Amino acid sequence: MIARKSLFKSVILLGLAFLIFIVGLFPFAVEKCYSIAIYPYIAVVLRFISSIFSFAIGDITYILLIAYLLWYFFKTFKKVKAKEINLKQVGIKCLNLILLLYLVFKLSWALNYSRPAIAKKLGIANDKYNTAQLVTLGKYYLIKINYLKLKIDSMNSRPKRYSIADLSKIATLSYQTQAKHNAVFNYPVPSIKPCLFASYITKSGIEGYYNPLSGEANINMDLPPFTLPFTICHEIAHQTGIAKEDEANLLGYITAIKSEDINFQYAGYYYMFRSILWEIKIKSPDDYQMIFDRIASTVLADFKTENQFWLKNNSDMSKYMSVAFDRLLKLNNQKKGINSYQDIVLWLYNYHKKDLEKSLSRGSSESWITKNPQRN
Repeated sequence: MIARKSLFKSVILLGLAFLIFIVGLFPFAVEKCYSIAIYPYIAVVLRFISSIFSFAIGDITYILLIAYLLWYFFKTFKKVKAKEINLKQVGIKCLNLILLLYLVFKLSWALNYSRPAIAKKLGIANDKYNTAQLVTLGKYYLIKINYLKLKIDSMNSRPKRYSIADLSKIATLSYQTQAKHNAVFNYPVPSIKPCLFASYITKSGIEGYYNPLSGEANINMDLPPFTLPFTICHEIAHQTGIAKEDEANLLGYITAIKSEDINFQYAGYYYMFRSILWEIKIKSPDDYQMIFDRIASTVLADFKTENQFWLKNNSDMSKYMSVAFDRLLKLNNQKKGINSYQDIVLWLYNYHKKDLEKSLSRGSSESWITKNPQRN
């Protein structure tokens, strides 16, 4: 009787899982029926509940879930040993549990992986760039980041430490401002928490993460302070229903550079400048060196600080986490896995295309780049 009941449950769960899988093959249906019509309400309810607590209840939920799974498997093992159930029944029970977790994950957030690319809603094209245009983009970012860092230092406006409340307030305000122009940025009922186990998170190479069980954005507050503004903008993007990493980078970047806080602006350009430099280094090493030699010493100091932070704190666990995360992304419609992070460069080129054309119209790229603050 129990076996039949479990088998019937398997059929129901398999049917639902298959239905969710089929729905995921139709991006516009996902966008209309889930991402716009259902997910925002799920997200608001989860964030409202989690915002009541001052700590990351999502982290606690994970611990309880792991504890339950261990108890469940131990209980099942004891029943097998006592010959109360056979291996076939164990297989059905495990299948049901896996299917249930899959459905909860998909319905609470992960169906957003199947929605159409968000760039179109932001009015950003997908025009390809050549190497010369990529280098021009790099020079544009060089000017921006050198200027912002010089201004931050002259104003002495960089906080030595951030509180989660300060970060949340500035980031939420920036999202609310952008939401007046595009509903993609809508972010009601904020819920942003510091990770409870930051030291372990750091060793895993994680800067922040979205918790679909609680709706929280969890931030690793052990990071160098100047990296935190972009991290929080990125994680909020996940909360709004942007599942793919490259798209969360894009939304987080726009929100950061449009912020009234200069440290948020700097963080946005800083993170994207790294990706652009990496791309230039691969395609044109000489141009990479030319741009690198013109990065202000104070900006280089930030690169060095961040690099030393990860060298000190990041154990070999990050390699295994990268592999696992890569597979997770590939299972959720991101065929390039963690390499999809680099796709952001294409959108950055198209987003700033008009600015680049204006810069070039005022003179050659070689003339306007030499106006940047030089390294001491």
